Amino acid sequence: MPWRECSVMDERVRFVGRLLDGESMSEVCRAFGISRKTGYKIFNRYRDDGLEALCGRSRRPVRYANQLPDPIERMIVTAKKDKPHWGARKIRELLVRKLDGDVRIPARSTVHAVLDRHGLVAHARRRRRFKAEGTELSQALRPNDLWCTDFKGEFKLGNGRYCYPLTVSDQASRFLLACEALESTKEAPVIQAFARLFKERGLPSAIRSDNGLPFASPNGLYNLSRLSVFWLRLGIAIERIQPGNPQQNGRHERMHRTLKAETTRPAGANILQQQARFDAFVKEFNTERPHEALDMKAPADLYAPSSKAYAGLQDLHYPFHDRDILVTSCGRICMHRKRINISQVLAGQKLGIKEVDDGIWLVSFMRYDLGYIDLEQRTLQTIDNPFGTRLSPMS
Repeated sequence: MPWRECSVMDERVRFVGRLLDGESMSEVCRAFGISRKTGYKIFNRYRDDGLEALCGRSRRPVRYANQLPDPIERMIVTAKKDKPHWGARKIRELLVRKLDGDVRIPARSTVHAVLDRHGLVAHARRRRRFKAEGTELSQALRPNDLWCTDFKGEFKLGNGRYCYPLTVSDQASRFLLACEALESTKEAPVIQAFARLFKERGLPSAIRSDNGLPFASPNGLYNLSRLSVFWLRLGIAIERIQPGNPQQNGRHERMHRTLKAETTRPAGANILQQQARFDAFVKEFNTERPHEALDMKAPADLYAPSSKAYAGLQDLHYPFHDRDILVTSCGRICMHRKRINISQVLAGQKLGIKEVDDGIWLVSFMRYDLGYIDLEQRTLQTIDNPFGTRLSPMS
């Protein structure tokens, strides 16, 4: 028989009672019309926490560091100031005693994140708060100080298929580094295109883009994408314009207007013909076309390849962490036989982990702290966005 809604706890008590009387799990589950998985879950709750565990539990997630009620957050901060040597575990226990079941108690990782946000964790680096939209923008003084990249709007070719032009330019010299006719904006071919470009021209100090795919990911951890992670791994700082402000990449956008007028009206019959048009445009734009902003010089007169050669990805080391750990292809790490979701954009990357409190681990990627893991919760507790400013791996 299924659970009677009028007395769920009574049914659970009867269920556990029959198991304690020696009946098998299969027999009791059949009698109550539930699966063995549900039966073991109920019995394990009883075994771990007693009869109180058989009461109905809220399905609302416990982890809500970014939406803690103000009084609870103030209690956490006050408790830490009163007991400066206490960690998140003890302060959480203090909340349990004071609140006495009146409200849901936050997880230890949430308590730790609150303490860190208020500068009350001595061994965690203090972070400034930044707006999520865009980053600091620099002004390039020399070639390869800053590259700008974007996708010029897609258009239909003569064969009915779409072309997505990936463009890259050097801000200081206006040199058009690449104009690739791609069949989509997927990350893999874009990463390959940048790898080829880096081999040919070396590495820039920074790259500026908008906040859309594949340069950033609205669903990725801290809006990272695999492409931006690739740039960071190479020591390239990342700049992002504010959403809805294409003028912050104005020189690049102006080049797009010229590119569109001279290569897409009409479009090529297929992707190969269109790439040939782009190649011809790049050659003329760089070597023949005079630019007023360059005292009527051509970009090729000012541009030179970067002195920083591309040598692939170097191994990551975390000398100030307890150990390093590899993110699996599905975006998880495994700790103490527990799987914790991190992010698929970091798949294959090595992270550093360090225990900063009892059962709480700080997780870092390169010089960036990603958040805290509470092994009981098996979840990464995010913190203030470490990528909200100019993303410079070297600073």
